Amino acid sequence: MQHPSPAPVDRASFVSAMRQVAASVTVVTTDGPMGRFGATVSAFASVSADPPSVLVCLHGQSRIAQAVAANGRFCVNILPEGSTDIADRFAGRHDGWITDRFSGIDCYGTPGTAPLIEGATGFACDMAQSVPSGSHLIVIGHVTSVFDAGTAPLAWRDGGYHRVVPKDAARCAAE
Repeated sequence: MQHPSPAPVDRASFVSAMRQVAASVTVVTTDGPMGRFGATVSAFASVSADPPSVLVCLHGQSRIAQAVAANGRFCVNILPEGSTDIADRFAGRHDGWITDRFSGIDCYGTPGTAPLIEGATGFACDMAQSVPSGSHLIVIGHVTSVFDAGTAPLAWRDGGYHRVVPKDAARCAAE
């Protein structure tokens, strides 16, 4: 027996509460037949260790969503602390004066593979499936390679960039 769904929560209340959720700042990159693209995204998560897989949520009408779907591969770059300029660049904040978001950004990978941004922890993936949900496309990828930069990530919360501070370090600073 199916139970009726409750009415969705008010959009403004949802957005306000979600602003309090801290997340690593990630840039999704892709390259292939449709070309090289990159975009800062806020929704990234591990799906499974067997097989290793992750998901990203991309606006369904965005160039990055269309490119990932066409290229069939992507890389999730978890940006390190101090890389706010890169995050802003791939969020489109510099598009008015920089036509290529990758210009001047050091990346690894051969043409046709999803670029790994210098200094980032990266998860290179082959697209396994995509699921439309509301305005977004949930893209699940099987991880084909990992690069662990071993650096603290840049974080985003409440409309701004933050540092991830270990609990012991915060306690020591307070003393």
